Amino acid sequence: MSLGIAVLFACTGLAHAEEAGEAPKESMFQAGKSYFSRASDRLVDSVSEKSESLINQAMAVIGVRYRWNTELPQSGLDGSSFVAYVFKDKLGFLLPNKSTQMSRVGKPINRDDLQPGDLVFFNTMRLTFSHVGIYVGDNKFIHSPSKGASVRVDDLSSVYWDRRFDGARRLDGSDSLDDSERRELLNQVNNIKRKPQSL
Repeated sequence: MSLGIAVLFACTGLAHAEEAGEAPKESMFQAGKSYFSRASDRLVDSVSEKSESLINQAMAVIGVRYRWNTELPQSGLDGSSFVAYVFKDKLGFLLPNKSTQMSRVGKPINRDDLQPGDLVFFNTMRLTFSHVGIYVGDNKFIHSPSKGASVRVDDLSSVYWDRRFDGARRLDGSDSLDDSERRELLNQVNNIKRKPQSL
């Protein structure tokens, strides 16, 4: 079920509760969906308005070495953590940790319709959506490719990446994440809120 449909059902339920004079009650799960709906609307506006600054942030990480399963450039970044870091640091939005999960966020788009800020996916390791990068324009994308390499810009039309291209997504506020994946993201948000802010 898409967030839009879920939010529509939730709003309809609230309207009936208000008509009956009852105070609307929101379950933790509904609150999570409501959070994602609000965050999705902000994400659509932010990505389209700030794609240039998003790309600049991604470019600032060029040269950071590949390191699997880390979250900060100081220790290195793998493909999906690089993408998640750029979106979180520049726009304040959380994406799922794995490229396969990221491939279910946003709407699919054709390769000919790519715009800076779109996510591009590849079939590496003989697994669909096993690698992700950020399209920067001019048929190029930025990513953290593999062990022994660093964040860099590559050409989509190179033989290696062209043969492994698996699709692209534009972050438009929609997703096809299941409930457990959505809960996992909500837990990440709550953990971030609990961390003390450094000055």
